[in-house]
Amino acid sequence: MEPATLLGMSIVCAMGAMSPGPSLAVVLRNTISGGRRQGVMTGIGHGIGFAIYAFIAVMGLSALLLANEDFFNLLQWAGAVVLLWLAYNMLTYDPSGPAKEHESDGRKGFTEGFMIAFLNPKIFVFLTAIFSQFVVAGASLEERLILAFIALIIDGSWYIIVAT
Repeated sequence: MEPATLLGMSIVCAMGAMSPGPSLAVVLRNTISGGRRQGVMTGIGHGIGFAIYAFIAVMGLSALLLANEDFFNLLQWAGAVVLLWLAYNMLTYDPSGPAKEHESDGRKGFTEGFMIAFLNPKIFVFLTAIFSQFVVAGASLEERLILAFIALIIDGSWYIIVAT
């Protein structure tokens, strides 16, 4: 794989990760309400959820998922429910009493980060469109895995940086 291809794909993935959206809101909320550890775990969870979609996209399985309309609709509805649940929690959050030390729950952060990435079909469509430009027919398994791994590192690193 050519370095120019890797660089181009990396820049596009970085711009996608840096664009504001529900993922950024969840990372910021978890960092503010649960501390740095919870924010970092949210970033790690998001990176892993993102990597699953990246792997699906580079392996060419996106056509199978898009062809299964019922599964894709279920994924969209699940994503909508998660976003509504997170919005409700953000709107009804009531810090009790004076400022206190953050009660960090890494598991909660990881789960929310993973869910916001994995249940967001826009990420799936984005990655399918991006990787269709960079994965050539006949690319080896190693090349495809490298692309998915780069997407994981870029996305996870960005949200970990935001949390810290």
